[in-house]
Amino acid sequence: MNPIILSIMISNLALGTIIVAASSHWFLAWIGLELNTLAIIPILAKQHHPRATEAATKYFIIQATASSIILFSSMINAWHTGTWDITQLTTHPTPTLLTIALALKMGLAPMHFWLPEVMQGTNMMTALIIATWQKLPPMALLYMTSDKLPTTLLMLLAILSTMIGGWSGLNQTQLRKIMAFSSIGHLGWMISISPMSKKLLLFTLLIYLFMTTSIFLTFISTTTKTTKDLGTMWTTSPTLPTIMMITLMALGGLPPLMGFIPKWFILQELTTNHLTPMATILALSSLLSLMFYMRLTYVSALTISPNTTTSPMKWRFKPTKPIHPTPLITTMMFLMPITPLIYA
Repeated sequence: MNPIILSIMISNLALGTIIVAASSHWFLAWIGLELNTLAIIPILAKQHHPRATEAATKYFIIQATASSIILFSSMINAWHTGTWDITQLTTHPTPTLLTIALALKMGLAPMHFWLPEVMQGTNMMTALIIATWQKLPPMALLYMTSDKLPTTLLMLLAILSTMIGGWSGLNQTQLRKIMAFSSIGHLGWMISISPMSKKLLLFTLLIYLFMTTSIFLTFISTTTKTTKDLGTMWTTSPTLPTIMMITLMALGGLPPLMGFIPKWFILQELTTNHLTPMATILALSSLLSLMFYMRLTYVSALTISPNTTTSPMKWRFKPTKPIHPTPLITTMMFLMPITPLIYA
């Protein structure tokens, strides 16, 4: 793709997200969502391959459907209340329709089937955008309307997302699909806390963005696409598997790494609000996700795959490149002591 066109698309991607986050009018928010969707479609389809075209088509259909449901629910609400204000959700079917539309946009279970297929059909950098930046516009709407949305439906979506995100990732070998199911599981944790603490929702989203970006940059810097490739990653960069192991453990939520903190806070908030069964289900479902993170760690950092005599020397004959994920991964380890300042 032409660099000028690519820069225009990325600028529109950012502009659409900013419009959604800054708007208080439903129509402006819908325009921001559409601008964001139209900007990502050419980026998805820039590879001249049938899988990229299929991924772009699936993404367009799903996002257009979700946007139309959002517009429909806002029109019903405006018809009954006489206002287009985002926070004025008083008509009965509107909150339920909006919750379903946001779940479809983000890829929450059981409306998640498009997300792994779309991420698998693109390259790693585009999959990173879908797993991180594209979650921001619907998350901004969720942040503004979470106290008006039906709590029971949100909790049901959270339980399904964490359980399906963990179960479905167990049998995968493609790293993009594994990260897609990881994203679904983390979104379930965010949805579970959204009716109770908006501050904790933002905190969890921020940590998720840091962790997912760092692990994707690790895959990109070593051109790793499958679990089979992880076994020979150390021949390209001997230190990177160890660094990636720390990030995977942070994604799994093991203490004392940064991924443990938001899960700890969420479980504490749920039990404080007398939702101990919900907290128990979330904690148990996180073990499923931890299982496939451990599997990736075992393949990449704790075993050596069969290789030729010359392959361990491969890294010596390649010019060294700066390891981009290092600052993010360091942040994952050393943000924990200052968590009270971040969350205050």
